[in-house]
Amino acid sequence: MPTLNKIRAALTKDRGATPPADPHLTRLRIAVTAFFAMDGFLFAGWVVRIPAIKAQTGAGAGTLGLALLGVSAGAVAFMMITGRLCRRFGSHAVTTASAAALALSIVLPPLTRSATALALVLLVFGAAYGSLNVAMNSAAVDLISALRRPVMPSFHAAFSLGGMLGAGLGGLIAGSLSPTAHLLLLAAIGLLVTTVAGNALRAHPAPAVPERLPAAQESRPRHDRAGRGRRLVLVFGLIALCTAYGEGAMADWGALHLSQDLGAGPGTAAAGYAVFALAMTVGRLSGTALVQRFGAARALIAGGTTATAGMLLGALAPSAGAACAGFAVAGLGLANIFPIAIARAGESGGPDGVAVASTVGYGGMLLGPPAIGFLAEAAGLPAALTTVALLAAIAAVIAYATRGAHRTGRP
Repeated sequence: MPTLNKIRAALTKDRGATPPADPHLTRLRIAVTAFFAMDGFLFAGWVVRIPAIKAQTGAGAGTLGLALLGVSAGAVAFMMITGRLCRRFGSHAVTTASAAALALSIVLPPLTRSATALALVLLVFGAAYGSLNVAMNSAAVDLISALRRPVMPSFHAAFSLGGMLGAGLGGLIAGSLSPTAHLLLLAAIGLLVTTVAGNALRAHPAPAVPERLPAAQESRPRHDRAGRGRRLVLVFGLIALCTAYGEGAMADWGALHLSQDLGAGPGTAAAGYAVFALAMTVGRLSGTALVQRFGAARALIAGGTTATAGMLLGALAPSAGAACAGFAVAGLGLANIFPIAIARAGESGGPDGVAVASTVGYGGMLLGPPAIGFLAEAAGLPAALTTVALLAAIAAVIAYATRGAHRTGRP
């Protein structure tokens, strides 16, 4: 019987079957997933109220773009120090604290009555948002290493699902609740999720990360491997930036484009981001299977090409319905590019590679909306949104040009 069991175990290993899940890791995965979903939910709740907050501050497109730069400045500043905080206090503790700060800071924007005040409070909101994104991605990286499974798309799917739910709720209550009441409700929900999921993180310490397996290129001199790894990390970070630019632009400007340029009501304007988030969720739920079947390079190229076509339709369509259809196509295209790029950066540079590519990528998400604002002031919002299609096409070209780098293995 022992021999038979050994034979069965060997056959199972040869088939690549997944070993039984560790309950400890499963509970950690649920908790980390909850933080990703809450992050998307709160962020979407804020973005669907941007048109109302823009109106109450009296800001124009360019002035609003400057105010939104507060999110970028706060996020980038705290992204730079969150890694050190995670090393000192642990990614679980920093994730919980950052989530609580995000939930509390979301109530500040509707209290402002000028673009200057909005920019200042968005510094706080952006700091919490950037810190949470780095901390929860760090927690996810450790968990993925322990699981030895490519589940990063599932975490980002939770973010997209949270965004869809947040935008959908915003569309339902936009006409009945003021921005202040709406965002107070979201803050309460965020604090509740933070309490429950944070308790789970405290109860289950971060897993020990197994040693990395030797890569095929380890026969090369150490300095050659290090230099090649750094270059690949930067390449994947650039791909992430190009597509995250689109996510940020859709979040901050999609609803405004529908309402301002196409005459959509508050509910329809919110639905534009909701269908984008739904398409992102659907795409990311199938992301692991997609990469395993076609490979990372083909998935990146196809995603960038699809997003280019979708955003051209979304930006230039003459009706709100057609624009929403374009947003959905763009969401499907963008869905897995960021997670694949981050995973490949980790494969090339380890945890440091993940940190660098994540910071570069989120920089695109946060710096893109202000850039859209300046372009909208000069050429109109539809023309400004076509830059999302341009950068998605650039991401596809970079992925095609560096497709040999994706052949070292699949997640």
